[in-house]
Amino acid sequence: MATSQITVRNKSGLHARPAAAFAAAAAKFQSKITLRNLDKDMGEANAKSVYRVLKLAVKQGTRIEITAEGHDETSAVDTLVALTEEGFGEL
Repeated sequence: MATSQITVRNKSGLHARPAAAFAAAAAKFQSKITLRNLDKDMGEANAKSVYRVLKLAVKQGTRIEITAEGHDETSAVDTLVALTEEGFGEL
């Protein structure tokens, strides 16, 4: 299992377009990928589902945890962390 924690920096957080980009990137991997909002106890979400990602209510400044389990877990987490660090093209 691979896990990373990161703070979302872009103004819109994981809403609409960024959530769709996050889910689309996650869907490219075979691993099971989950996302958690570390600032609010809302459980974990399937990172490949735009709807589930949106339900986590991730805003700018929210700490998230990305976890992947499977043969491409490290690549999955690295890719999603990089996408988040880049601010989904909004920074």
